[in-house]
Amino acid sequence: MALYRANPKDGVAWITGASTGIGRALAVRLAGQGYTVAATARAEDGLSSITREAEDLEGRIFVFPCDVMNEAGMERTVAQIEKNLGPITLAVFNAGTYLPVRGDRLETTNFVRSYQINVFGTLNGLIPVSDRMRDRGFGHIAVMGSVTSFFGMPSAAAYGSTKAALNNLVEGLRYDFEKLNIRTQIINPGFVATPLTRKTNFSMPALLTASEAARRIDRGLHKGGYEITFPKRLVWPLKFLRLFPSSLIFFVMYRLTGWNKRSLGPRKKPEKRASAKT
Repeated sequence: MALYRANPKDGVAWITGASTGIGRALAVRLAGQGYTVAATARAEDGLSSITREAEDLEGRIFVFPCDVMNEAGMERTVAQIEKNLGPITLAVFNAGTYLPVRGDRLETTNFVRSYQINVFGTLNGLIPVSDRMRDRGFGHIAVMGSVTSFFGMPSAAAYGSTKAALNNLVEGLRYDFEKLNIRTQIINPGFVATPLTRKTNFSMPALLTASEAARRIDRGLHKGGYEITFPKRLVWPLKFLRLFPSSLIFFVMYRLTGWNKRSLGPRKKPEKRASAKT
């Protein structure tokens, strides 16, 4: 029996991180194909206008605000979507954040928050929805990774390591999910112009728009294999680069991002601690 692949007739498409960027563009695109789309994001204000974008489309978009870091809230959201709209047959875990990290100003804050949102925020939705897919005997799950998971990139030590963790996580789950007739896909896009990428301070080659990224993801969901990755002009050279020694990788990445021309920032001064009184 062929592994299940979602289509609009079977149920609901659920997208997290749907208020902006790729998530929003993908929600509108799937609604245009007839999907009933459940759109989730932390900020309800960002979701308020997305339903209007689907008014003249074949499908509909309904909003279900929730913070992906809220484990109980995400479980309630899954239950609410299925009660109000029907079974979730396609889940795209897109919610994430990019918080820059530099070795000359290192601290734990951006690492902790990156893992809370990108990794555990994904798990908080993936676990309850996969339980329901298992009980039904079919489902389709896609998780947003990044080309930054291929190897370390400047200022992306937190973001890239969370995406590498997600790549490994989905690979590990795939062995059992396929036995349950749950298709799993990892999405590793190149650089996409979104509110997140505006925080970067290095050159981003082959930059795509969010709508173009959504088009390619949509094609991958409908026809692609395990990994959905693009654009080829960036991805294939990066994959090929992984075959070479680390010294060459660092040389190329310095030149590609322009990081070799970056100077070190001022060191953060440690806070003075009050002396203990006896």
